[in-house]
Amino acid sequence: MTTKLSVPIEVPDGFAQQNGLSTDEQLATEFRVTLAVRLFEEGRLSMGRAAGMCGMHKADFMDELSRRKVSAINWDDQEIAREFGLGNA
Repeated sequence: MTTKLSVPIEVPDGFAQQNGLSTDEQLATEFRVTLAVRLFEEGRLSMGRAAGMCGMHKADFMDELSRRKVSAINWDDQEIAREFGLGNA
């Protein structure tokens, strides 16, 4: 199940033009992608769900993460230990 939100956001004059966004749809897409990237970075969304939130395939979302200098590997210490057989994870 999904929920669709409509959130009014005041955007400073010139923001869209300064960021190469010429339409309201481009601006909305930029905000949606930025939110998905941040939620993924915080570990609140999986890569698949974050990509879906943006309407992207995982590979395209990974490219977007790279462009924004965000690691696509989002493991906590226990997951790293378990994956590499370290300690008592």
